[in-house]
Amino acid sequence: MTSGETRSPMSAFPPVPVTRTRLAILAREKLPCSPRTIPRAQLIKEKDDIDHYLEKNFKGLSKEEVAAHRNSYKKSICVEMLRDGYHKSFTELFALTEQWDALRRAAEVRSLFWLQRPLEEQPDKLDNFYHYLTRAEAAERQEYYEEVYNNLYALACYFDNPEDKWVRNHFYERCFKIAQRIKFDGGKKEAEAQAHMGLLFEEEGELLEAAQHYEAFHELTQGRIWKDETGQLLNLLACESLVRIYRLLSDRMLENKDYKQAIKILMKASDIAKEGSDRTMEGEAALFLGSAHLAAGEYETALTVLRRYSEIAESVGDDLNLGKAYEAIAKVLQSQGQTTEAIEYLEKFVKIARNNFQSLDVIHACTMLGDIYNEKGQYSTASEYFQQAFSTAVELMKTALMDETKVHYGIARAHQMMMTMTNYIESADLDSLNCLLSWKESRTQIKYDPVLGLTRRATEDDIYHYPDTQEEITRSPDNQ
Repeated sequence: MTSGETRSPMSAFPPVPVTRTRLAILAREKLPCSPRTIPRAQLIKEKDDIDHYLEKNFKGLSKEEVAAHRNSYKKSICVEMLRDGYHKSFTELFALTEQWDALRRAAEVRSLFWLQRPLEEQPDKLDNFYHYLTRAEAAERQEYYEEVYNNLYALACYFDNPEDKWVRNHFYERCFKIAQRIKFDGGKKEAEAQAHMGLLFEEEGELLEAAQHYEAFHELTQGRIWKDETGQLLNLLACESLVRIYRLLSDRMLENKDYKQAIKILMKASDIAKEGSDRTMEGEAALFLGSAHLAAGEYETALTVLRRYSEIAESVGDDLNLGKAYEAIAKVLQSQGQTTEAIEYLEKFVKIARNNFQSLDVIHACTMLGDIYNEKGQYSTASEYFQQAFSTAVELMKTALMDETKVHYGIARAHQMMMTMTNYIESADLDSLNCLLSWKESRTQIKYDPVLGLTRRATEDDIYHYPDTQEEITRSPDNQ
């Protein structure tokens, strides 16, 4: 070897000869990487050779056991189902496997990256299919429908993950059909199945169908003390589900400006929330209803409903919802032109938000206060609130909020400067003229003192800044 050559460490020693059995040699020849093509007749002969080899060298190994070694795990599971007489289980597993493959093919057509592994490579899932499907089929033969339901529901729970949600939904539907045949439990299983179907449709965005199932769930649990696995009352869960779905439906109606129907459905949600004996849920339902009345222009009704919401939040010590109540009430008062009262509620909202470190609420409330003072012509106060909103946005490092609040702050400061310029112009004296000329040269902020009648240049604290750079604004006389 020359000095310029390199040698792999693996080539330092000669390869160790590997002793393989006849079975291993025959199996390796049929691998996809085999360099030669094997005729079909030879493959059949070699299969017989393998069977003979196993029977000779592994005493007591049956043909079924040999097939288990040769076949894929999925095929072995299917064969086991058929051999034990579970034909329905086999049919269902086969159909699910076909759907699994269809989803894969559809993903390939759409050029999407299919992250899910093939079912053949997930033996745990196949084991669960075999265990619960065969037990469900055996129970169904004896008309033990509750046992059928429990096994199917166990499969639904096992596949309750983003990857296999469609499998979960399949077993939710099967549970729903079986639950209607269970009569001796008073309808508890049917109520649970209605809840699962409501969730299924809600996730698919089919809100009307979801509402129908949740309404049936609510009706079946009224007056019952049934509890779920976590010990929570099913009736309370039904109330929460209905209030949530009614709110989602009302959002769609409000987007379409169908205020009458939105208010109608939210009134139903409010009544159901009271039935659930959950004060927080009752308060949130009042908030949605009050907001719908506000959108419809029914200010007095909105104010009454929202004040009830604030009373509920205050009674349970819920500061966050109390702040939302103050914000909503302020919006109603502002729409009615009662800006003084609106400011009082917004200042309470700011205080609550700061105490609870709700920075986004602080930004929102300060922006609302700045808008009100800006409309009233009190530009100095408006600038103060817009500056607070901007400073909070800077602390959060949210670029979009920084840009938005920066614009509000800049407009308010421009209005403030405009009033100062107007005062100088209206004074029409030599000092005012000198101050205007000085400002034109330096473009620094100037103030007018109406009491002393004096003009002065701005101090360092009065300099007008760009909020994003925090540098003094200066422009040359030519840059007008």
